[in-house]
Amino acid sequence: MKLTLIAVVSTVFALSLSVHAEDMPGMKMDGMEGMQMEEKTKLAPVANAEGTIKAIDTTKHTVTISHGAVPAVQWPPMTMAFSVTENQLTGLIVGDRVTFSFRQEGGKATIVSIKK
Repeated sequence: MKLTLIAVVSTVFALSLSVHAEDMPGMKMDGMEGMQMEEKTKLAPVANAEGTIKAIDTTKHTVTISHGAVPAVQWPPMTMAFSVTENQLTGLIVGDRVTFSFRQEGGKATIVSIKK
């Protein structure tokens, strides 16, 4: 009987602690939600470069550009494909000299803006 009483009292005590832990009136969480959201919505910094369009693939939505060094992302000169929107490709043709801004996220570089 004594063991049963101890088990019941321990269970009630443990449950009351978890109820109080959920409430935590002393913890000020104001602004924490915003911090978490801000972290999720942070974008990679924008880098700027100049180069020459070598290829345009309208089905894959990419433009291949031979560009100079990009110190902002520590890239040497190279030729690579960038993701673009259909609107960004308007008026561009292979051989055009362009200035462009892009974001590097993971293994994908996406054009932010591109101009002749």
